Amino acid sequence: MGSEMIGAIGLGMLLLLMALRVPVALTMLIVGVAGFAQVISWDAAIAQLKTVPVEVLSNYSFSAVPMFILMGVLAAHSGMAGKLFHSTRVICGGWKGGLAIAAVGSCGIFSAISGSSLATASTMTRVALPEMERYGYHRGLATGALAAGGTLGIMIPPSIALLIYAILTEQSVGDMFMAGLVPGLMGLAMYALTVTVVMRLKPSLAVAGEPTAWREKLASLTGLVPFFAVFLVMILGIYFGAFTPTEGASVGAFATLLYALAKGMRGAELWRSVQETLALSTVVFFMLVGAEMLGYFISVSRISFSITDLLYGMELSPMVVVLCILALYFVLGMFMDAIAMLVITVPVVFPIIQSLGIDPVWFGIITVLTVELGLITPPVGMNVFVIKAMAPHVGLGEIFRGVAPFIVSDFLRLALLIAFPVLTTLFLL
Repeated sequence: MGSEMIGAIGLGMLLLLMALRVPVALTMLIVGVAGFAQVISWDAAIAQLKTVPVEVLSNYSFSAVPMFILMGVLAAHSGMAGKLFHSTRVICGGWKGGLAIAAVGSCGIFSAISGSSLATASTMTRVALPEMERYGYHRGLATGALAAGGTLGIMIPPSIALLIYAILTEQSVGDMFMAGLVPGLMGLAMYALTVTVVMRLKPSLAVAGEPTAWREKLASLTGLVPFFAVFLVMILGIYFGAFTPTEGASVGAFATLLYALAKGMRGAELWRSVQETLALSTVVFFMLVGAEMLGYFISVSRISFSITDLLYGMELSPMVVVLCILALYFVLGMFMDAIAMLVITVPVVFPIIQSLGIDPVWFGIITVLTVELGLITPPVGMNVFVIKAMAPHVGLGEIFRGVAPFIVSDFLRLALLIAFPVLTTLFLL
């Protein structure tokens, strides 16, 4: 049996095991080790199994992952999220649908130091949903805005997804973060615009908030200061070369820790934050180890080269190939977690992208945006299920209907980024 056939069988087994609900990280590890053994030898596979976890866990670049997670956890537990929503609510006071716009804005700002879509969605749902329900907002609109706003965490830097894509493809993490800035801010603005359009079409879904004076709006800006301070220190430090993205993650985590301590976080709360960070980091690193083993198998099986040769034989244009890959990501996103999808597929598709001469940074941004869509599309929109867990009284169908206008907004944003690649390269180093 040829190595390409073994590679194809391995990818088929990967899909089968995931369909059987075997954990994604374990699935990648099993297929990677068994496939590598079939192509090379069992001795070589065992040797890889000994060295790969050490290589991944000792990789300096990956140390940014727990730092970004710690930032988000500390921000959630220290009360920063509550102050953030209060500030955006006061700023949007008196607007029709103002609370929903405030929720989207809070998600965008919170994600700027969280780096995680799921953490953003769960934290802001706890804070914002009770307020929107108290003011009589339709539950579909309220939960839909929070589910969509939570996805901003995967694009607005610092983003764990962009970090992992950069490391897997050996791109500059700083370039990926800078490239994600405009698309992330576009998402924030377009989501707010989506709420406004929905309000025009269906005014009964929400009521106008309590009007606030300009003095109150200006005073409320103090709640945004901690977020913008941490965000600007990290982003400007990375942009001007004061420190690397990995060092920037440590700086951001330390700054967030200082804020938490200043707000009275002590002993038990700090330990709970550390435990939560360790638990989430372990899941991510387990997937990265599995992805590395799977990547070695794909490399020695040469399956990616076979796919590239097939595409060349079909004489498809590079843009058609990109659109086909994005369609694949969109379908996979309906069933898989975003990070898992990236670590499984990037080793397969990236050699194809390289062979076609496509800008890897631009491709990374539109890929992550397509993966972001998967977080809110049925049947398995992870953000939707997070919000369902936080608000069990709201039906899944109601949340999916509420998030539908935001999905349309994301498709429009994706089309703009594909048509105008300069939007992703505007702030590149």
